[in-house]
Amino acid sequence: MARGHPSRGASGALAAKAWAPLAPFGAWMALFLGVPLVAVCIGAFENGSGAFTLANLRAATSGSYLRGFENSLELSLIEAVVPAIFGMLVAYAVHTSRGTFLRRMVVTTSGVFSQFGGLQLAFLFIAAIGGQTALVSNWLRDIGIHLYGNGITIYTFAGVALVYLYFQVPLMVLVILPAFEGLRASWREAAENLGARSWEYWRYVGVPVLMPSLLGSTLLLFGFSLSAYATAEALTSGTIALTSIQIGSFLNGNVIAGQENVGKALALGLVVIIAATMSVYVLLQRRATRWLR
Repeated sequence: MARGHPSRGASGALAAKAWAPLAPFGAWMALFLGVPLVAVCIGAFENGSGAFTLANLRAATSGSYLRGFENSLELSLIEAVVPAIFGMLVAYAVHTSRGTFLRRMVVTTSGVFSQFGGLQLAFLFIAAIGGQTALVSNWLRDIGIHLYGNGITIYTFAGVALVYLYFQVPLMVLVILPAFEGLRASWREAAENLGARSWEYWRYVGVPVLMPSLLGSTLLLFGFSLSAYATAEALTSGTIALTSIQIGSFLNGNVIAGQENVGKALALGLVVIIAATMSVYVLLQRRATRWLR
C-alpha cells in the first residue's frame, strides 16, 4: 500500500503540538500587552462619560504635550545615532581582536550595563556627579576641574542624554556584534585576491552587508530610548517635557478635569511611533539574516 499524505486532521494535530509550547507565552502577551493596548486604543477616543470624541487626540498633539513628543523624538534620535556610532566602533574592535577573553568580557559587561537603568542608574549618576559634593565631582575638583563651575549638570535635557548613553552604547554592542561576526573571512580574501584595497572591501562588501543590521540596530535604540521613563523622571522630576513622563503624570492622578483620557491618547501616539519603528526594524532584520545564515 502506497504511503499517502497525512490527513488534514493529522496535520492539524501536528501543528497544534508544535505550537503548544508557545501557548503560555501567547497567553501572557495577550493578558499583559494585548488587553492594555486595546484599553488604550478605546480610551483614547472616549470622553469622561464614555462617548466618542477626538478631543483627546487634539489635546495630545498641541501645547505642552506636543512639545513632549518633540523632546522625546529629539532625545531618541540623539540616543540612536550617537550610541550607534560608539557601539559599532567597540563591536568592531572586539571583532578584530585575536583573543576570546576581550570578547567575553565586553559581551558580559554590555549585557549587564544594557539592563541597568531606572532609579538605580539615576542614583548612580546623582551620587557620582549630581552636585558639587558628589563623589566624582570632588575628585575632579581636587585636580582643578570644576564641573558645576562650568554650568554642567545632569538635571537637564543634555544630562539625561548623557545618562542614557550608559545603557544605550552597551545595547548597541550586543545587537551589532553578531553582524560583524557574520562577515566571512573568505569574502575579504576574495576581494584582496581580486586586487581590492581595504577601503574598497568595506565600500563594496562590508558596508552593504552591515547596513541592514546597522540601520535596524539604530531603530532598536530609538525605540528603546523613546519608551524609557524611570531614569528621566528620577533625574528631572518632570521638569523636562517628555511624553513618557507626561503619561506617568496621568497614571499618578495628576489629571485636569475633562482630560482624563488624554494620557491614553499620548500612549496611543507612542504606540503608533514604536510600532512603525519596529515594523521597519523587522524588515531590516529579515534582510540582514540573509548574510548571517
